[in-house]
Amino acid sequence: MDIIVCVKRVPMTQEVDLEIDDSGKDIKKDALAYVVNDWDNYAIEESVLLKEKLDGTVTVITVGDEDDEDVLRRALAMGADKAIRIEPGELELDGFLISNILAQVIKGLEYDLVLTGVQADDDNFGMVGIMLAERLGLAHSAVVTGFEAEGSEATINVELEGGLDEVSKIKLPALLSIQTGINEPRYVSIMGIRKAGKKELNVVKVEDIGLSDEELVRQTIIEEYFLPPETEGAEMIEGDPSNIAEAILRILKEKGVSV
Repeated sequence: MDIIVCVKRVPMTQEVDLEIDDSGKDIKKDALAYVVNDWDNYAIEESVLLKEKLDGTVTVITVGDEDDEDVLRRALAMGADKAIRIEPGELELDGFLISNILAQVIKGLEYDLVLTGVQADDDNFGMVGIMLAERLGLAHSAVVTGFEAEGSEATINVELEGGLDEVSKIKLPALLSIQTGINEPRYVSIMGIRKAGKKELNVVKVEDIGLSDEELVRQTIIEEYFLPPETEGAEMIEGDPSNIAEAILRILKEKGVSV
């Protein structure tokens, strides 16, 4: 089974004090560390597990600059066979444009399965996988937590709201967006990453993939980034149920909520 995995390098924003940059449309990232997107990490691991079980190849792809090759090298160290980095130059990227670029490159590759993460840690949009499937004309499913290939089709588990799990069939080739928890991503050592440097990593310039200028324009407009307003701590309401209910109603009315 030949598998393509789309990956992204994202800044670590947990447990740091975020600041809005001077444009007001992004956060300051100069002092932030970068890692492979968490959901993509599970997609890489799933692709390698499938390759080990069914044979075939795994190709990882990212849209980004030279620094983004770190996540490709990590994927190669996990067991991927080839990597492709698409150099976007000065393009302003969004999910719409990234899916367009990825689709144009993937069209020229051999594959039975395309995997993405459910969403990205930096913007949380969760749109690239499904838009990519539409552009490639593939059957697709999102938030996948299980996969078993059965010839020209596969059985998949999909996470639904409320802790429910859906089991269904999907025709191959297909695109799946992978949820965290589908597996346990393997540890990658520094030595493993160095050894992966011998594997194939190709760089493609976006101007060479055959898209017109009109197709290389982002469709998402960001008006403003802002931090949540600071508020006081939680108010603890004590007393019997009737007094608590009255207090809640009073607070809601003070906040302008119709009750």
